[in-house]
Amino acid sequence: MSSSNKLGFWTLTALVVGNMIGSGIFMLPRTLSEAASPAGVMLAWGLTGLGVLATALVFGNLVIRKPSLSGGPQIYAKELFKPESHVSTISGFITTWGYWIGNVAGNIAIITTFAGYLSTFFPILTNQGVLFTIGSFSLKMGNALTFLICTFLLWGTHFIILNGVNGAGKINFIATATKVIGFILFIIIGLFAFQVSNLLPFVAPRFDETGETIGLLGQVNRAAVGTLWAFLGIESAMIFASRAKKQADVKRATVLGLLIALAIYLGISLLVMGMLSQEALIHSDKPLIDAIETALGPIGAKFLAGIGLISLLGSTIGWIMLSAEVPYQAAKQGVFLPSFLKVNKLGMPTFSLLLTNSLGQIFIFSTVFNSISAAFDFVIYIATLSYLLPYFISSVYQMKLVLTGETYNLKPGSRFSDGIIALFSTIYSTWVIVAGTADMKTFGFGMVLLFSGVFFYKNLSKLQKQNL
Repeated sequence: MSSSNKLGFWTLTALVVGNMIGSGIFMLPRTLSEAASPAGVMLAWGLTGLGVLATALVFGNLVIRKPSLSGGPQIYAKELFKPESHVSTISGFITTWGYWIGNVAGNIAIITTFAGYLSTFFPILTNQGVLFTIGSFSLKMGNALTFLICTFLLWGTHFIILNGVNGAGKINFIATATKVIGFILFIIIGLFAFQVSNLLPFVAPRFDETGETIGLLGQVNRAAVGTLWAFLGIESAMIFASRAKKQADVKRATVLGLLIALAIYLGISLLVMGMLSQEALIHSDKPLIDAIETALGPIGAKFLAGIGLISLLGSTIGWIMLSAEVPYQAAKQGVFLPSFLKVNKLGMPTFSLLLTNSLGQIFIFSTVFNSISAAFDFVIYIATLSYLLPYFISSVYQMKLVLTGETYNLKPGSRFSDGIIALFSTIYSTWVIVAGTADMKTFGFGMVLLFSGVFFYKNLSKLQKQNL
């Protein structure tokens, strides 16, 4: 790949910020208010910020110490076991599979949020008129149009990415810069429209599906999965490490991207809670627009919706690029199917991109059966839990390097501080896994999704035996 098609520091940072500040910032204020009172939400943000910072430092450190293992956190699964062993290969494959499927689901959360914000300009997207009925199923006008728009955005992005990583990266950079400017303006306006009374009661009970009261600590657990969703994408620069102009840029872009995203998330999350009542926020399909409308009216809402659409377009490009890159890099490491190695003349993984978006099209059918907010809630839990295992594995692998001293002779550094960071990241990942899988339905669906890859592993195993 020529240097002109490589990614520089600011493009890598834009990928990190753009992928983290995607659909989460537009929809999570509603999801989090439903899960927890303002106190629970703020505690969840704080704990998640510290946990993700530790994980980001782990990612950056591993890129520098193990530059040959590019392609994402799931790659380290095979390195935990004896090289070339059956356990090493299957662990790498299953972890990559779960991470990839999580990406596919996450893409649809972004795309459906795009459709939700487009409804600000085209209210027909929320039209409840019934087009036709088959048995107990009724297709509504708004759902049908949302499905078509989501499909168009998915495949339009597909063809943009096929034209090269550099061009797609530049579009993502422009979209990310636009969104950051827009959110800074939102924060300034929000400071004037903020009402402390909307945060009261600051500590209040929430209730589960059976009507049982959930206390503050339980609320923090429930909100933890949602706040982590906001930071998914922290590994974006790491996944594109092999396409970076300088390896050192990967760690710097990861940490800077996290700090930018954390500042924006904390500011906007608190401001939205102070601009809308808790009841209004819980029932909003586009909370940021509803919040800004209270301060500036319909014109302000349309302006923010426009910023949101540009932002989500950039996030869609960034995430679909990342989703196709994951199985491609895994195939290069020998832990995924060789068919994913197919690339075009610009080095873009054509087969991986096609299959990724074809699976995404299946997830888009959720918009036919549910509202946008329901579809969003469904995919964020499934996608987030799919990411947690690779995050956990990366932290454990860093611990392994610290304990064995591997790479510390060639590249001296503080084993003690690296070990403390890796330990904290491991504890954090474990906490969110336990909190996120407390609901057996979610846990069961996540396990089925993860281990469904076993059926495809047989093909990889067979091909490897033929090459021996």
